[in-house]
Amino acid sequence: MSGKPGRLGVGIISAGRVGAVLGAALRAAEHGIVGVHAVSEASRDRAELLLPGVPVLEIPDIVRRAELVLLAVPDDALPDLVAGIAAAGHWQAGQLVAHTAGRFGTSVLDPIRAAGAIPLAIHPAMTFTGMSLDLVRIQDAAFGVSADKMMLPIAQALVVEMGAEPVVIAEADRPAYHAALAHASNHLVTIAGQSAGLLASLGVEHPERVLGPLMRASLENALASGEGALTGPVARGDAGTVQAHRAALSTAGIPADTRQAYLAMSRATAMRAHARKLIGDEALARILDTLA
Repeated sequence: MSGKPGRLGVGIISAGRVGAVLGAALRAAEHGIVGVHAVSEASRDRAELLLPGVPVLEIPDIVRRAELVLLAVPDDALPDLVAGIAAAGHWQAGQLVAHTAGRFGTSVLDPIRAAGAIPLAIHPAMTFTGMSLDLVRIQDAAFGVSADKMMLPIAQALVVEMGAEPVVIAEADRPAYHAALAHASNHLVTIAGQSAGLLASLGVEHPERVLGPLMRASLENALASGEGALTGPVARGDAGTVQAHRAALSTAGIPADTRQAYLAMSRATAMRAHARKLIGDEALARILDTLA
């Protein structure tokens, strides 16, 4: 346990990209890391890099030693892990248990609550590399936090201590919250990959140099100005250009997923542009007919 007043003895399960980085952030806030669970060689290397000197322990040992247990496991693995530890009788009354899964609030931790422990949900709204540069990125990040009303300040304080901003998400809203983040982050990577692949197929040697300035500017403009920053053929109602794009993407050798994503996103863009009066009824009809 940490000797400084207000500091906690923290156990990390497990040393994946998220767990190791958040453990390092809590350690930087002067909490004591009493143990980390790391099974794979990559996890052990990550723990050694980001949490030097912290013992690698089995899960029951971590739970017995820690005042705060951080469960940084994949969303689908969380319910069984929580239930398994509860069935073994390891959770302790008064113990803080926080998970980092975006999809869940605290109801997934009901077995913890039944044992007298205190459930918290703190999900970082950022993507992790599992390296020290993530500790800098956290400073600009938000965490979606959920907890019982009396315990919410504890979850918020932990996030603030790591240098991030807590954003309260209602229990029932966690799946939609997580879908919003996955749509923004994961699909951005997919779109970048599809576009880079298309340019590469045309003989462009460094697609990232072409796409980088454009995508960064588009993202910054969108975050600053919302959909008022929308440009391009769909926002102009330029059905002829959209038709040319569709024809080009229908040629042999173009991956089907690239064509399908372009058509689906163009439809969504047209509907949203029309709702914001960027294009009129006739332009919307022409675009949708072209995409049909």
